Amino acid sequence: MRPATYALLLLILPGGANAQTTSALDLSDYVGTYVESPGHNLEIVDGDGLFAVLDEGKYKLRASGSDRFVTLSGQTVSFPRDANGKVTGYEQDGQFHPCVSTAVTPESAALAKPRPKGQDSPLDYRYHSPADLHDGIAVGDIARSDLGAGTAEAIVRAILDGTYKDVHSVLLYQHGKLVMEEYFYGYSVQRTHQLRSATKSVVSALAGIAVDQGALSGASQRVLPEMSYASYANPDSRKAGMTLENFLSMSSGLDCNDHSSTSPGRETVIDNASDWVKATLDLPMINDPGTQAYYCSGGVSVVGRLVENKAHMLLPEFAQANLFGPLGISRADWVWNYDLTSADKEYSQIHLRPRDMLKLGILFADDGRWHGHQVIATSWVRASLSEHSHVDNVSYGYFWWRPWLKVEMPGGSQYVDVVAAQGNGGQKIYLVPQYDFVAVFTAGGYNAESTPPNTIMSKIILPALMVARSASPKK
Repeated sequence: MRPATYALLLLILPGGANAQTTSALDLSDYVGTYVESPGHNLEIVDGDGLFAVLDEGKYKLRASGSDRFVTLSGQTVSFPRDANGKVTGYEQDGQFHPCVSTAVTPESAALAKPRPKGQDSPLDYRYHSPADLHDGIAVGDIARSDLGAGTAEAIVRAILDGTYKDVHSVLLYQHGKLVMEEYFYGYSVQRTHQLRSATKSVVSALAGIAVDQGALSGASQRVLPEMSYASYANPDSRKAGMTLENFLSMSSGLDCNDHSSTSPGRETVIDNASDWVKATLDLPMINDPGTQAYYCSGGVSVVGRLVENKAHMLLPEFAQANLFGPLGISRADWVWNYDLTSADKEYSQIHLRPRDMLKLGILFADDGRWHGHQVIATSWVRASLSEHSHVDNVSYGYFWWRPWLKVEMPGGSQYVDVVAAQGNGGQKIYLVPQYDFVAVFTAGGYNAESTPPNTIMSKIILPALMVARSASPKK
């Protein structure tokens, strides 16, 4: 569930004063499909500058000399040519990756701009209500919500004019109705989107359902007795005390920190292990369980395996039977290559349609109920969304974030608490209970320090909700 960290796909920086600008290059020379690894291709597209596409992720490229690029980590990527001047592939770290076609898929080509020509004028956009797909999500007119049509127009026009880049979908839901649904960059209502680390919130929900069913005793369930491994590296008596809650709150005590370049449990190390669960549990302890939290993707594999072991079902099967099925989500409408080994090039992330992401948001916003049916116990939902630790200085629940967003209002700055499932690139499910509001975003800003959804929330959506609240009659 980590972001792709292929060196070529890291943000490319100019090489300095001698760097050749992209305007001086014929970018079409590089367009095509390349073999990134056996059975795994990479595409390079010319559109709003040159960018590479891998696993649907878009990564901007900038030139640094003739047929040469430099990665953020300082690695050189060069594009050799044959005697006729044709690019034959790319070279990196002494390895040659051949170009197998000068064509790219329509899906990758669509990532070049928000909307096709003829639909891309910001001034031409006019709001329209979402379609009623009879999928369990009621729809309505945004003019009858606290947002107003001007909110939708401001968001879409800013995406179309490039103010907010690489936003793939925006879904806004208030007072029981979906009032805005827009797609960009070739995405559509029926197309799934990778969730990256927002997958963690799905795993949290499945753990809660396993508790509801009695497969797990509760958040205090000890983890090691339910695993099948005979022994562990770095033996430590504190490992026996690790609980489900410790892993859900990122406070297992193991030396697992994705944001530390020296942690033996960082995701780039664990992802290369033949068994992610064993590799995580083999890590040395550096804290008592429950005392200090670090962002640890390896921990989600432990939670998933715990549910599998106790429910006696593979996690995707358990999800369809107990979560997605009750929400009216067909097995054909989502993808989850759940392997938990180095062979898993998807990093065990799930792909969902944005409307199905919204269903998860609605489920948690309504205390685990879907159309009156209790899918997850209210007690688990409330515990999941409550603070159990601080990760990267942000309040954290059970694989749910609890950030605040700064909103500039005429009377000064205000801070709005939200709850969010979130993944690299801008995959977001926001819950804002004080405004009876849920928002879903998907986006392609992978490996960026900040992504447009947070800004759209703080600059457009939340101000509209706050103004409407202040204007409503006091009861």
